[in-house]
Amino acid sequence: MTVTVKAEDQVITFMRILRCLWGGSIINLGTKKHKEKFFDKIDNLEYPGCFAMTELHHGSNVQALQTTATFDPVNDEFIIDTPNDGAIKWWIGNAALHGKFATVFARLILPLQGKGGEPADMGIHAFIVPIRDLETHVVLPGIEINDCGHKIGLNGVDNGALRFRSVRIPRDNLLNRFGDVARDGKYTSSLPTINKRFAATLGELVGGRVGLAYSSVGVLKVAVTIAVRYALLRQQFGPPKQPEISVLDYQSHQHKLMPMLASAYAFHFARGYLVDKYSEMKKTNDEDLSADVHVLSSGLKSYITSYTAKSISICRESCGGHGYAAVNRFGGLRNDHDIFQTFEGDNTVLLQQVAGDLLKQYQQKFKGGTISVTWSYLRESMSTYLSQPNPVTARWEGEDHLRDPNFQLDAFRYRTSRLLHSVAARLQKHMKTLGGFGAWNRCLNHLLTLAESHIESIILARFIEAVKSCPDEKTREVLKLVCDLYALDRIWNDIGTYRNVDYVAPNKAKAIHKLVDYLSYQVRLVARELVDAFDLPDQIIRAPIGMQSEAYAQYTQFVGF
Repeated sequence: MTVTVKAEDQVITFMRILRCLWGGSIINLGTKKHKEKFFDKIDNLEYPGCFAMTELHHGSNVQALQTTATFDPVNDEFIIDTPNDGAIKWWIGNAALHGKFATVFARLILPLQGKGGEPADMGIHAFIVPIRDLETHVVLPGIEINDCGHKIGLNGVDNGALRFRSVRIPRDNLLNRFGDVARDGKYTSSLPTINKRFAATLGELVGGRVGLAYSSVGVLKVAVTIAVRYALLRQQFGPPKQPEISVLDYQSHQHKLMPMLASAYAFHFARGYLVDKYSEMKKTNDEDLSADVHVLSSGLKSYITSYTAKSISICRESCGGHGYAAVNRFGGLRNDHDIFQTFEGDNTVLLQQVAGDLLKQYQQKFKGGTISVTWSYLRESMSTYLSQPNPVTARWEGEDHLRDPNFQLDAFRYRTSRLLHSVAARLQKHMKTLGGFGAWNRCLNHLLTLAESHIESIILARFIEAVKSCPDEKTREVLKLVCDLYALDRIWNDIGTYRNVDYVAPNKAKAIHKLVDYLSYQVRLVARELVDAFDLPDQIIRAPIGMQSEAYAQYTQFVGF
């Protein structure tokens, strides 16, 4: 192969994500005065900080946070309070030891401005709260900080718990891009409702999700590289009176690892697309694009991190006893990566956001509205979901047809459209008796399947586009092989859905299964070149069984021989 898939910056450290969240909150939620005062010192690490959103009782449901920021018009200050134990800020990275500031998410309370003179709750806003003295690093009065304790991974991150007892901050410490309080206590905002302000405020999490999706692909590449190189090296059994064969020559081993290797390539191109869209969003500040990137980052972060978490365990098992040795890294990779499924949004919650956006697009389609560019394929596919599958096409089983990217992408999109139509009908039916929340909960598994199907369609589309645009003919042929395996393996894994709607006849299902086995074998023949193309340096791999040469020699030296 003449192209490499570079490893530069592919394992983004959690500390860098923290820095982006703290600094990013100043850039994206603050205004000019905050950037001038804080950003340069954040950038040169003079002002280390943390992102204090999650509470002991509330993580995903950010709108229900209980920490309060009450305006004091006499002193022109906000008073930050933790009203109960459930409101303690929890799992705050960089808080236990290093942070000198925190971006604290709290309910903005304006006294005497509600109905009948009651306090007015203006919803969740972000505030800059100093937590340690800049010179002595001593914790400031009114603030209590404790370490969250030993974790199953990422123990280099000092996750802390923060409690605030009537901590006073200047009014200017409100990050006021989307809502501001004047000296006289009057509240103003360019956004008309609490919900719109809340959605805009949470936009900062998009960057974290982009980083996690990007980093998770890097972790998958490391795990797959170790497993594939070991499977090529390790020999076990073979024909009578003949040399032993590589374990990667066994069909069962190919079935485990080759679709995973194909997925690593698919995710590589999908994450590149996500980063490009995120960069475009940052440059243009286009609201529609921002909404698209929010949903895309939520879906890819959820799908990729869940897949990688499962894959690490499969890679460990495929390396037998040697995979269990700590030096070969699967345990560390698994434990450090596991939290990726939770922070910056729980994966199940994020998939529901994707499903919700799809339903919104579905509704707009049938009201004559516009469909966002990112999901534009629904414009065509939703118009065909009610039509019966072509009985002739359903029986086609030739390799040229099954490896046709148009067939593969149509199959993915047809499944998504059918799922979208059926869940919309189910929700409408159950709403009559269960209400909106009850109907959503009744259809929740259906909604999660819909979201995953949609994200798989997006990933495949980007992979197909990458194959088409590859300038080198030989490399393009290999990438096409890998792309076909990714697509057909996914179709086979959900063959029951395609059979239930007669999209795939029995003979065609059998042909898909056989072709997946054949493609796994073909990818195995170039597996070494495919993992080498990740261009992962030894200091990233580190596992002795995953080195390119002399793996056993390094391994035995490590244990003292």
